[in-house]
Amino acid sequence: MKKLFSFLFLALSFHAVKAQDNSAKAKQLVEKMTLEEKAQLVVGVGMRIPGMNAAAAKSKAKVPGAAGQTFAIPRLGIPSIVLSDGPAGVRIEPFRNGDSSRSYYATAWPVATLLASTWDTALVKKMGVAFGSEIKDYGIDIILAPAMNIHRNPLGGRNFEYYSEDPVLSGNMAAAIVNGIESNGVGTSIKHFAGNNQETNRNTVNTIVSERALREIYLKGFEITVKKAQPWTVMSSYNKINGTYTSEDYDLLTTILRNEWGFKGMVMTDWFGGKDAVAQVKAGNDLLMPGRPEQTKAIEEAVKNGTLNVSDLNRNCERILETVFKSPAYKNLKYSDRPDLKKDADISRNVAEDGMVLLKNDNDALPFNKNVHNIALFGINGYQLIAGGTGSGDVNKAYTVSLEQGLNSAGYKTNPDLKNDYQNYLQTEKAKRPKKSFMQEFMHPTPPIGEYVVDNNVINKQADDADIALIAIGRNAGEGKDRKLEDDFNLSDTERALIQNVSNAFHAKNKKVVVILNIGGVIEVASWRDNPDAILLAWQPGQEGGNAMTALLDGKVNPSGKLATTFPMKYDDEPSAKTFPGKEFPEQASSGLFGQKSVPAEVIYDEGIYVGYRYFNTFNVKPAYDFGYGLSYTQFTYSNLKLSSKDFNGKIIATVNVKNSGSVAGKDVVQLYLAAPSKELKKPSEELKGFAKTNLLKPGQTVTLKFTIDPKDLASFDTKSASWIAEAGTYTVKIGASSTDIKQSADFNLKKDLTVEKDHNVLKPQVEIPEFQK
Repeated sequence: MKKLFSFLFLALSFHAVKAQDNSAKAKQLVEKMTLEEKAQLVVGVGMRIPGMNAAAAKSKAKVPGAAGQTFAIPRLGIPSIVLSDGPAGVRIEPFRNGDSSRSYYATAWPVATLLASTWDTALVKKMGVAFGSEIKDYGIDIILAPAMNIHRNPLGGRNFEYYSEDPVLSGNMAAAIVNGIESNGVGTSIKHFAGNNQETNRNTVNTIVSERALREIYLKGFEITVKKAQPWTVMSSYNKINGTYTSEDYDLLTTILRNEWGFKGMVMTDWFGGKDAVAQVKAGNDLLMPGRPEQTKAIEEAVKNGTLNVSDLNRNCERILETVFKSPAYKNLKYSDRPDLKKDADISRNVAEDGMVLLKNDNDALPFNKNVHNIALFGINGYQLIAGGTGSGDVNKAYTVSLEQGLNSAGYKTNPDLKNDYQNYLQTEKAKRPKKSFMQEFMHPTPPIGEYVVDNNVINKQADDADIALIAIGRNAGEGKDRKLEDDFNLSDTERALIQNVSNAFHAKNKKVVVILNIGGVIEVASWRDNPDAILLAWQPGQEGGNAMTALLDGKVNPSGKLATTFPMKYDDEPSAKTFPGKEFPEQASSGLFGQKSVPAEVIYDEGIYVGYRYFNTFNVKPAYDFGYGLSYTQFTYSNLKLSSKDFNGKIIATVNVKNSGSVAGKDVVQLYLAAPSKELKKPSEELKGFAKTNLLKPGQTVTLKFTIDPKDLASFDTKSASWIAEAGTYTVKIGASSTDIKQSADFNLKKDLTVEKDHNVLKPQVEIPEFQK
C-alpha cells in the first residue's frame, strides 16, 4: 500500500511539474510573439469556403474534412493543430484527391443518448479509448465532443447528441468518454457551454433562466465533467444566457468555469459563435473558431487603441499554447491513417447492445422462441439503418448493418417479396431527392422519406407465411433545425395504420408483433403501444445497429438499457411544451451567416428546476415510460439496504444487495435517488444522486453495490446567498429500478442547516421569471 501511495504521489507530482513547465514555456513564447501573431493565434485559420476566407480557401488541409485548424507560427516552432467533428465518430472526408482506391472511413459509434442508456461508465470509457485511438490515427488533435446539453424538450433537434435530461447522468457519462478519449494523448471539447437546448434561432436566442436552474440543471453536468476529467477544452455555445452571448460572458467562462470549478484548459467558440471578437477575448474565450480575418483585425486594432488590454490577449495565447504543447502535432507524432476499424466495430456493437431499452414485452414475445425462422419485416427502416443523426454529428462510415442484414446474418429468413417492395420504393423515392452539398443540406434539409404504404392483402399473406412480424419505425434529426410534432414526435397516419393492420393480421393467426424504434429522440408511444406485443427502443445505434438489434431480439444478449430521458404520454405533458422554442422578434431581423435570415428570439425556462422526471414525479404527471425504466428477460430482487449512519456527518455510505432472481443471466442498473427536506428551498420529490450497473449476473447470483452520498448531494442552490445549502431534516435514500419503481428506502438525518459551498452571485436574469411552484 505504501508503494502504491508513493507511486501515485510521484505521478501527480510529475504532472504538476509538467504543467508548470508548459505554463512557463507558453509565457516565454508569447513574449516573443508580435501583436499580429498573437491576434492570429487566437483566431482559427477559417473554413475552406470560397468567398469567405481567401487564404483558408486556398490553403491545403492537413486532414481533409476536419472542422478547423489553428494558426501555425513556424518561426517559433508552433504547429497548427487540427480540430474535427464529432460526438458519434471522427467526421472527415472519406476519400482524398479523387482517389477512390484509398478510403478514410471512421467508426460510427452509437449516439450519446444510447450511451447514457447503458448507465455504464466503464463501458463508455472503453468506447472512448477506442474512439480516441481513431482520432489519433487520423492525425487529429482535438475532437469536438462530447456534446452534453440537457434534454429540456423532446423536439430538440440535437437531443441524440446529448446524453440525458439529468445532469448527474450526463456529467458522469461525459467524464467517462473524455477520460477514455484523452488517454490516447488527444483532446476533447465538451460542448455547448451552456443553455444550448434548441436549434431554432440558436445563434440569436436569449435563454432566460434562473440562477438556480442554471446551477442545478444546465451547468451541473459540465461541472461534474470538468472536476472528474479536466477536458483539454470547453466549447462555448451560440445562444445568450440572460442577455449576454455565452462566448462573451466573463462570469460564465471565467468566474464559474475557471474560478469556481478549477478548469485549467482552453475555451473555444462554436463555429461562428458570438458577435464581438474583442468581448470574447476579454471574457476568456481563448480561441475563436473557425476564424475570420475581420476578427483578427478587430483584436489588433483594439490593442492598439487601448480598448483591449494586451494582458488579456497574452493570457488567451498562453492557454492555447499550453493546449498545443499536449497535442500530437506539437510532439510531431506519426499517424497511420489506418485505424483498426474491425476491432472498433465490435466495440460499437457491444455498446449498442448494452444501451438498447426493452420498453414492452407482453407474454414473453421476446426473445424469439425456437419456432421463429421466417420473419415478416415491415417499415423502411428495417432495410436502411439510421446509424446516427445529421449535421456535425454525422460520420462517414464504410457501411451500416440494417436490421434485415442482421437478421439474415443470424440465420433468420426475411421475406424476399416484401424486401423487394421496400427496396423498389426506397430506390424510387431516393431518385426524386435533389443532390445537395453538405452546406446546402445543412441550410435546407430535405424532408425524410415517408413510410411505405403496404397493401392489406400483402400483410395478410405475410401473416399466413411468417412466424413473427417486426415493424421498424425510424426518426432522424440534426444540427440547425428542431423536430416537429406532426409525423415526427407523433407517428404519421401511415405508420399508425401499419402498426394497427399488421398487429390485427398477425394476432388473428396467434402470432407476435414487435416494434423496433430506430430513433434519435423521444416520440409519442401511448396511443399505439397496446397493439404490438413488444417494443424495443434501439435508438440510433451506430453502424453495427442491425447486428445489435438481432442479438437482443433472439436472446443472445439480455436487454439491460434503461431510459436516460422520459417518454411522456403526450407532448402537452412536457413542462416546456408551452415555451419551446420561444418567441421571435421578426421586426428586428437582419442578414446573418451565409445570407440566412437572423431573427432575434428569447425563450423563458419557466419550469425552472423541474425538468424531465423532476417535473413528472413531483407534479404527479404519469409518463408513458419513466426515467430509468427498462425491462429485462430476467428479474432482479433488491434487499438489505443499509446506511453507514442515521446522522449525516460528512458523508453517508449506502449498500444494497441485488440478486438475479430469474432464469437467465442479465445485468441491472441500480439507481440511487434522494428525497430532501423542502422548507425554504422547494425541491423535486427525488433526484438522481448515484447509479451503478452490475456485471452479468447468473441466475441466483447476488452482488452488493456501494454508493457514497457527499454534502453536495444534499444541497440545493440558494439564489439569495449564492450558496449551496443542505437544509436540516430527514433525507430519504431511494434505491430504484427506475425513478418511480423504488425497491428499497432508508432515512438519515441532518441536524442543522449546512452551507456546503459559497459561489458568486452571477448570471442573473434581467426579468422576473414566473417559475413553476410545487
